[in-house]
Amino acid sequence: MASSVPETSTASGAERQSGRHKIFLGMAAGVGKTYRMLQEGHAQQEAGRDVAIGYLETHRREETATVAEGLELIPRRRVTYRDTELEDMDLPAVIARKPQLALIDEIAHTNAPGLEHRKRFEDVEDVLAAGIDVFSTVNVQHLESLNDQVAELTGVRVRETMPDSVLGAADEVVLIDLTPEALLERLRAGKIYPGETRIEAALQNFFKIENLAALREIALRQVAQEVVAKRLTREVVGGREDRVLDTAATQAVGERLLAMVKPDRRGQRIVRRAWRSAQRLGGELDLLWVRPPATHPEDESDDVDALRRLSSVLGANLIIEEGDDVVEVAKRVAAERGTTYVLIGTPRRRGILSWFADPLPVRLVKELPGIDVRIIADRALRENGEESWDGE
Repeated sequence: MASSVPETSTASGAERQSGRHKIFLGMAAGVGKTYRMLQEGHAQQEAGRDVAIGYLETHRREETATVAEGLELIPRRRVTYRDTELEDMDLPAVIARKPQLALIDEIAHTNAPGLEHRKRFEDVEDVLAAGIDVFSTVNVQHLESLNDQVAELTGVRVRETMPDSVLGAADEVVLIDLTPEALLERLRAGKIYPGETRIEAALQNFFKIENLAALREIALRQVAQEVVAKRLTREVVGGREDRVLDTAATQAVGERLLAMVKPDRRGQRIVRRAWRSAQRLGGELDLLWVRPPATHPEDESDDVDALRRLSSVLGANLIIEEGDDVVEVAKRVAAERGTTYVLIGTPRRRGILSWFADPLPVRLVKELPGIDVRIIADRALRENGEESWDGE
């Protein structure tokens, strides 16, 4: 089953200079994203369009290789890195070939060092800018904002990620849906990982039925969120006052979130959770780290660089302020930014006594009247009993 986010642009083909982007989204490997992309590529070719495969990863699956037959495949570029030969999409060759439609697999992939871009989704942006339409594929666990959630659900930290904004900017998102039971049947039949060696390991790890059920729910919610976001975009761009937004959407207009973070792993978790809250509310996200006065910029650790990169990837605004009083700094920044929500991490101690032992939540509520203060739960604490205060 596949569901689709409808395209919202009103521009005609003649007016549109960049290519159109259609993403086939799945919950996990093996649901049929690439197969469906190739099928639709054939349909476009039969309709008279010039179609070429910019990059294809069959993973030695016979079904995928078979359905790719009859479509032109642009050769990969070979790159030598540390005495190892790597293969990636040949971006200049795709643009020079200039098909009407390019099929590009696995866009969250990290390119070999020395190529034009670090990530394949950036290659796609160049292809679109050249006026070439693109069909592409990606799994929901590769979205940056879901990285912590997927790790908590599956126990596997996904290293290849891409900004959620790539999905949001697509003209169309098609969910390739498959029940967990059907996917497990495909896995046991050797249709996902040919050969017996990886099947049992997959069944004991990522491909547990509870993991797949959770990932399927995440994928369904993600596409539903994209539907709402694109509908709101159409309403705002159209500027028609006679059309009424949903109640929840109407309340979301003008929301601005301020997440209080620290440069560590839990701070990154807050960033991702806060970003998803901002997306649901249709608001902007600011991140505030109140750096202790004794800390100097030259002493900033790799964790600070990681926080900067993550905020950049998600499109959040990172604000670093120096101060002794976190609440006073937050109060000033919230007034300057027009904040409507403040998000903080969980207290160090659990239970009602934590509110008195650490006055930050109480002080924020008192000093920021009219602003909602929300505590972001840290699911990891339930697993390992860790204690922390992420928002200080």
